[in-house]
Amino acid sequence: MRFALPRRLRGLLAASLVVTALTTGCAAEDVPGAAGGSGGGGDGTFPVTLRTEFGDVTIPKRPQRVVALGWSDAETALALGVEPVGAADWLGVGGDGLGPWVNAEYTRPPAMLGTLEVNMEAVAGLRPDLILDTRSDGTRERYERLSELGVPVVGIPPGAKAYLTPWEKQLELVGKALGRSAEADRLRSDLEARFAQVRKEHPEFAGKHVVAGVRSADSYAAYVDGDGRVEFLKRLGFVNSPKIQRLAAKDQFTVTVSNERMDLLDGDLTLMFLIGRSPEEVTGDPLYQAVPSVRAGRSVLLSDKAVSDALSSASVPGMTYALDKVVPQFAEALAE
Repeated sequence: MRFALPRRLRGLLAASLVVTALTTGCAAEDVPGAAGGSGGGGDGTFPVTLRTEFGDVTIPKRPQRVVALGWSDAETALALGVEPVGAADWLGVGGDGLGPWVNAEYTRPPAMLGTLEVNMEAVAGLRPDLILDTRSDGTRERYERLSELGVPVVGIPPGAKAYLTPWEKQLELVGKALGRSAEADRLRSDLEARFAQVRKEHPEFAGKHVVAGVRSADSYAAYVDGDGRVEFLKRLGFVNSPKIQRLAAKDQFTVTVSNERMDLLDGDLTLMFLIGRSPEEVTGDPLYQAVPSVRAGRSVLLSDKAVSDALSSASVPGMTYALDKVVPQFAEALAE
């Protein structure tokens, strides 16, 4: 099969796991990257079984060597007090893959792995006993390829679409898999309280139509319901633009906006992300400037990459950081 793990790698992983079992008998909290502490699969006990899109996954014991491959899986694990030994850098942050929105730090940086194309040899060499892939393309092909390593793979939850696992579900799955459910519950409660506070302080957000647009190298587009950026805005009281939502296609998290349909970017508030484009390429575009909400000053261009990436991460650390940065900008734009 095209994605079959080479026999040499299967042997390497099997031998490595034996060595790990013999040499890591110390307590979890003494092992870098270990999921130590209380909390976990509901009550912190193992084994724990999790439901995923591709069936139930059982984690027999508290994981010691976690590889985090899904979008924001690594920073979610780190927020729960667990340091992955390997991680993917979906947002292209570089270094250890942590953006400035993440307060926690690694004591030992993880090995950086692939995103769309995972470096299977590198993963095997890390001797993982758990792979987190809760937000990815969600294909069976990817899941089965990772499963060939012979360790539990926590993939996307049942019914989730590609890259659209909600932050709440990601947090729940990662928390249970690591034995950190109590910590996960606290993180969720704290963030939900922050959203509630913003809604109370800014009742003007309620019911306003927002367009979460993006300018990429190819074209303009807008995000649809289910995308983490839109769900963040909805948590603040906004409603995703009905004009955009009507055009949403199955299994797609954006709607392309052609030069002839720039009116689709108009709303009570227009928020614009950048991918591979400079702010000047948008502010200097007469087509964009002609959009009624932009012309009226009811737009926010996320020119600060750290803020844009934090919001796009759809993680607890990212959204917490983004709240402090973007809410004042939204309020100012709506006051125009």
